Amino acid sequence: MERKVTLKRTSLYVSCANPANMNQAVFYNEDCLVYDLEDSVPPAEKDAARLLAYHTVRYHRPEGKYVLIRVNGIYSEFFEDDLEAAVRARPDALRIPKVESAAEVRMVSEKIGKIETAAGIEVGSTELWCNIESYLGVLRAEEIAKADPRVVALALGAEDFTASMKATRTKKGIEILYARNAILLACRNAGIDALDAVFSDINDEEGLREDTMLAKNLGFDGKTVVHPCQIDIVNSYFTPSEKEIRYALRVLAVVEEGRKMNKGAVTLDGSMIDKPMELRARTTLAQAAAAGIKIGGLGSDNK
Repeated sequence: MERKVTLKRTSLYVSCANPANMNQAVFYNEDCLVYDLEDSVPPAEKDAARLLAYHTVRYHRPEGKYVLIRVNGIYSEFFEDDLEAAVRARPDALRIPKVESAAEVRMVSEKIGKIETAAGIEVGSTELWCNIESYLGVLRAEEIAKADPRVVALALGAEDFTASMKATRTKKGIEILYARNAILLACRNAGIDALDAVFSDINDEEGLREDTMLAKNLGFDGKTVVHPCQIDIVNSYFTPSEKEIRYALRVLAVVEEGRKMNKGAVTLDGSMIDKPMELRARTTLAQAAAAGIKIGGLGSDNK
């Protein structure tokens, strides 16, 4: 099944225990809206939250958003009911917490397939994001990323990961650097997206900017956020700047000129332009186009 290309710069968690926040969340600029049934919902409210998530996504789905439902953990008492309701609601994807093996992914995928069949939904159309939230999940990130065609993204859960490591969570994030890189390598090898961890202090804008810049420089496709005040800041870092777009256009222009002249190598501003630089330029223009930026010139559709 062909997958649609979707920006994942920001994915905002919104609690299904808070109808007011659910209503407001559709008006922000997040790319992905995650209706949460797990951590933000007290046990006594799980059933009501599940029903609310179903009716919201199935009958009042927000336009222009990639919509997910985060279900409760695979081994929780709520998982089966969550899965049944979430698949039938027909979101773009389910976000599965605390994934630690490929076998778990395949088990979830099989259950989803049975629900899709019973509900008359195209089998395989429900995508999966796997949250990696333990040392075991990080060690098995590569097998998880390749476990099933439904898997389109891995997301790091830093708080649970550091707890599993007996590490201290810091704003600088040195303690999660290996986990970040392991997840990135797994995602790049599998050809799927990588989502960085939440920056928890919603009042520390400078810290958020530093953390997001690091995530972008490492190679992440986006970041999970927990408050609307973080959305525009994170989006700005994962949206190509005018300078980056202009440079990408210049790179592709000299590459095209070199091909016309049958040159094996080309230069720009005194630097050699190789295949990875061409690929990076095309990625930049594709991201810009997906963000609605009119770039002109060669554009992202130039082959």
